[in-house]
Amino acid sequence: MTSSPIPSSAPDAVKRMTAAANDFLNSLGDSQRATASFDFAGDERYKWAYTPIDREGLLLREMNDAQRKAAFTMMETGYSARGAATAHRIIELETILGEWEKISENISQWERNTDRYWFSVFGTPGSVDEPWGFRVGGHHIGLTANIVNGEHVAILPLFFGANPAVIRHGDRKDERTLVEEQDWARALLMSMDVDQTKLAVVDQVAPADILTTNVRSADPNIAPKGIGFGLLGNQQRDQLVALVKHYVTRASGDLASNYWHEVESAGFDDVTFAWAGPAEVGAPHYYAIRHPRFLIEYDNTQNGANHIHSVLRDYAHDFGEDLLAAHYRASH
Repeated sequence: MTSSPIPSSAPDAVKRMTAAANDFLNSLGDSQRATASFDFAGDERYKWAYTPIDREGLLLREMNDAQRKAAFTMMETGYSARGAATAHRIIELETILGEWEKISENISQWERNTDRYWFSVFGTPGSVDEPWGFRVGGHHIGLTANIVNGEHVAILPLFFGANPAVIRHGDRKDERTLVEEQDWARALLMSMDVDQTKLAVVDQVAPADILTTNVRSADPNIAPKGIGFGLLGNQQRDQLVALVKHYVTRASGDLASNYWHEVESAGFDDVTFAWAGPAEVGAPHYYAIRHPRFLIEYDNTQNGANHIHSVLRDYAHDFGEDLLAAHYRASH
């Protein structure tokens, strides 16, 4: 596993993030600002979750309309246009999920509400000498931005989930979320011949969740390997590369471009694709895309296989750890 920092210079992204984070903080009252603000040092910055638990930070429901707009503007600086649209769509699903749980008489212990999302800022936005960042968290949203030396940015791990993945009722019935994540991987699997399938399908039963969960540091060996890139045909390789790029481009253009440059430079020879569970639509399933540098995990097993978790992790770059290590070496 390489330890060299990812090319992450993104001055335009830093400018957007700095302006948005300061606008957000400046829109808040004193007590709100205290709730939303944390030191960059310490463990809080590493705490993230995709379940609907309560967490630290300023809750969206405790903001007025102008403050909410500023909060979402800060969030959107980390995403591409597609990524931001997906994030808002995922948040909207909370209302639909609550309706469905009432219809199906399966009421959760968790309140389903679009205002149960938390926003936090770490350190001083715009600082060049000291790192800073922000976090957006709530059910099925995991975004953490870490800015180092006033120029370098990391936003991994990057998580999206969806429940319901397919809406089962109402005016939006049959609308789907995280479509490509599911369909493109299944299309790749279905294109394989018998020998390839034997290698790719590592288990007939999918795990109950992504194996990395929300740990601070992902284990490079936790996910199954499956079939190697070299054993795929040319079109299948293109399909797998496109799927990886789809995850990468959840991030804003400059951040995604930086990361994709690193991925392409490392090459795909060591990439593997593993599937668990049946291939049929509607059956619980899971897949993992492994590389010595990164891991993509996806599962759709809960709620009748209508509940997706998906994440891009980087063993060195998560939470900007590689950038921070270089920063502290240079500073001390």
